Amino acid sequence: MPQTIPSSLPNAVIYGCSGIALTEDEKHFFADADPAGFILFQRNCRDADQVRALVDDLRGCTGRADAPVLIDQEGGRVQRLQPPHWRDAPAAAGFKTLAAGDRDLAIEAARLNAQLIAEDLTGLGITVNCAPVLDVPAPGAHDIIGDRAFGDDPGTVAALGLATAEGFLSMGVLAVIKHIPGHGRAGADSHHDLPVVDASLADLEDTDFPPFRALRHMPWAMTAHVVYSALDEAAPATTSAVVIRDVIRGAIGFDGVLVSDDLSMKALKGTMRDRASAALAAGCDVVLHCCGDMEEMQAVAEGVGRLSGPAAERLRRGDAMRGQTPEWDRAAALGRLTDILKSQSAGGA
Repeated sequence: MPQTIPSSLPNAVIYGCSGIALTEDEKHFFADADPAGFILFQRNCRDADQVRALVDDLRGCTGRADAPVLIDQEGGRVQRLQPPHWRDAPAAAGFKTLAAGDRDLAIEAARLNAQLIAEDLTGLGITVNCAPVLDVPAPGAHDIIGDRAFGDDPGTVAALGLATAEGFLSMGVLAVIKHIPGHGRAGADSHHDLPVVDASLADLEDTDFPPFRALRHMPWAMTAHVVYSALDEAAPATTSAVVIRDVIRGAIGFDGVLVSDDLSMKALKGTMRDRASAALAAGCDVVLHCCGDMEEMQAVAEGVGRLSGPAAERLRRGDAMRGQTPEWDRAAALGRLTDILKSQSAGGA
């Protein structure tokens, strides 16, 4: 039976911050803006003690000890926690290579890698990881996805993505499947331009949607700032009610927390206020603003309202998926993963 939704809900936005400690202006702004949560980037992460203190301060601004704190810790070229303080996790493409020879071994390795990442995050108070990437790269597409992808076919991507997501969950970290309904065909980097994908609906259903459908039970998903002309010629998925209603919630069947990709990316047009309100009106549960620019955050705050009741329920359901692995042995997990990856290297030599 669903729990009662609190009468006072936070606002439907997740913010970044500018540095390794909050400024006085940020403290006042976050207290007033009452965001649903926060996201960290490399600029915010110096060492473990500093990150833990920052996470505590961010939650302290909202008065909610359970406010979600997100990060992008995929491995490879997208990991905000860097050596020497944190492990250098491999890119997804390494597991794709392993799967070509032994899919079961690749699944084991992907899960172990995710557990190791998740243990690092939980030790810092970070509760949500913006991974795994479930995009299926197409020939000729922009390399913004590239080695972040688990494979070149939907079956491999789904299998390794599921192992990764389950690894996160088993250690108490929520997974965010991205970039729904698929960024793999994009010919442009949505950080800088708006990609337009002209593939037919049949092709999207055959290749792009299946990994997301296979992981539709996951707690969170992040939208793609991509136009799919077969679905909506005018708006990218993030601000398209048609794509969110008919594809993400409909054909794919995802009913978890739907968060926009970063509103400050150049694929989106209009003011920050307009971008935020358009994404929420289209059906996103929460919008994401990452860069920590105060003027932009203030504009976003004007375009958001309180979490809807359904969004709050999705957040609650997601939190309930957080698991635990009793007596987990980090040294043994790391040793096993290292042995698997060494065997891959030896086999390819």
